[in-house]
Amino acid sequence: MTYSKITCASLLVFFLSACAPVTPIAISPLPTSTNISPDEPVPASDWVSVYFSEPDNPSANSYRGGPDAALVTAIGAARSSVDAALYDLDLWSLRDALINAHERGVSVRLVTESDYLDENEIQDVIAAGIPVIDDQRESLMHNKFIVIDNYEVWSGSMNMTVNGAYKNNNNLIRIASPRLAENYHTEFEEMFTSQLFGDYISAHTPHPSLEINGTRIETYFSPDDHTADHIIEQIQNAQESIYFMAFSFTSDPIADAMIARANSGVDVAGVMETRQYNSNTGGEFDTLTAAGLDVRLDGNPNNMHHKVIIIDGKIVITGSYNFSRSAEERNDENTLIIHNAEIAAQYLSEFERVYAKATGN
Repeated sequence: MTYSKITCASLLVFFLSACAPVTPIAISPLPTSTNISPDEPVPASDWVSVYFSEPDNPSANSYRGGPDAALVTAIGAARSSVDAALYDLDLWSLRDALINAHERGVSVRLVTESDYLDENEIQDVIAAGIPVIDDQRESLMHNKFIVIDNYEVWSGSMNMTVNGAYKNNNNLIRIASPRLAENYHTEFEEMFTSQLFGDYISAHTPHPSLEINGTRIETYFSPDDHTADHIIEQIQNAQESIYFMAFSFTSDPIADAMIARANSGVDVAGVMETRQYNSNTGGEFDTLTAAGLDVRLDGNPNNMHHKVIIIDGKIVITGSYNFSRSAEERNDENTLIIHNAEIAAQYLSEFERVYAKATGN
């Protein structure tokens, strides 16, 4: 099977889009659904922004306006609080933004992975007086999210590191929504205040399915929300296409669901990280290619770090969640399922760029 169902419309998006930050877009309403929590009204033209790293840009560095620039600006405008759950932090711009916010009286808190607690930038944050909690466990606090003023959420695949922002393929998404912020704030409090990680859980997501200006958004946290089941449900409902970018893909159930849809005539294509393929045991690359799916290894000499699935050109799955057993059962992870064709088109353009550099099987 070849990657054959990219439409003329999507190609137009590809040529008109850039890897640099994408301008916030106005979103056309989708049909409402039952059991969805409505959200507070937010400006139609400014509730969502999507950003992608530019690893092919030879002049990119952390002072040249990469995907971290908009986040740093947002933290600079914070009025009351910044809560950050970051797997790693060595991005100087973000360190400085957090410290500056703290020094002007904003409540700044950080949860991080114990393996990176000794990073110079995290130690700088601690030295500045910002409270930091690490997970102190073998499995990973793998989240990458920031909640600002309990109003907007920043998430995606991007670790807040120089490599994450400037050398690896990554996505970063900003969503303004008090209820989505409440979801992430609840998860943050579970880790920061209760110091519960992994399967030591107590809190529940207040609004697992909500609506912002007519767009349905689902929020899931691992390991308590059985994220794989929700991903598989979306795959099983695919009617036309499934395109994915996967840093680590070792989940048999997710691979089986993709193969089943491909066998039913759905176009399935993907790009996987080359170094993970060479080092992982139990990876799904060979299984998927043996089943005839058009899956390729990425062409970035660093890391293709996305964890993205685009379904039928109208649904995007993104977040920190690798398609793996560790992400499902042990690590602290966050996942967004966004039902919106205009947002999906931006991720499809990124898929086209990554796919074009990938090597065939």
